[in-house]
Amino acid sequence: MVSSYGRAGAVGLAGLAALVADTTRAGFLLALLDGRAWTAGELARHAGVAASTASEHLDRLVAGGLLTEERQGRHRYVRLADARVAQLVEDLAAQVAPSAAVRPRTLREAGAGSALARGRTCYDHLAGRLGIAVTDALTGLGLLRQDTGFALTDAGVRWFEDAGIPLVRTGRRPLARACLDWTERRPHLAGTAGAALCRHALDTGWCVRIGSERAVKVTETGEQALSKLLGIQPETLR
Repeated sequence: MVSSYGRAGAVGLAGLAALVADTTRAGFLLALLDGRAWTAGELARHAGVAASTASEHLDRLVAGGLLTEERQGRHRYVRLADARVAQLVEDLAAQVAPSAAVRPRTLREAGAGSALARGRTCYDHLAGRLGIAVTDALTGLGLLRQDTGFALTDAGVRWFEDAGIPLVRTGRRPLARACLDWTERRPHLAGTAGAALCRHALDTGWCVRIGSERAVKVTETGEQALSKLLGIQPETLR
């Protein structure tokens, strides 16, 4: 007997699973977790496939509602459809056992993997050891609660205001949400607050992107700011 979702729900779920169950398409989705728009050519080179192959896969992901696209001249840009898709991809990635991960083939791959684990963007919020450090600091200072799900305290809301980080609440997106970190296996801060903090960190130069992946590095300015505002020791961010 099919659940209350009915057969249509089961068919839809199977279709969604089939979309993700392809190495090339999964690679595209993981790459797009950086929150930016990529061209079809960039994704093709990233995945090591022909442009025509990439185009076919992108067509399926767009038709399935996981990606949105726009065209500028001869270029086709794609990005994740919304934050819900990003959460789905990150949550699925977090279910992959560490032992199942493919070992890096080169020193360059190993270095890129280390950088991603140290700090990265997860769609529009901070992840990796950096994201966990920020989340733990907010929790330790009583600005974020994790006992009954993620929630900013009143003091937490004031902290964002005092730090000059506006919390613009739009739509149904929660102010704070837990996102399971696929490298640390612990939740980091997502939602409106997580996105605002990440945007502020990049805009003010607390963090800078490195390479073409999602990796970010905390700058000296960022180390000083995070130490002053959250008491995070600089050595934990390196």
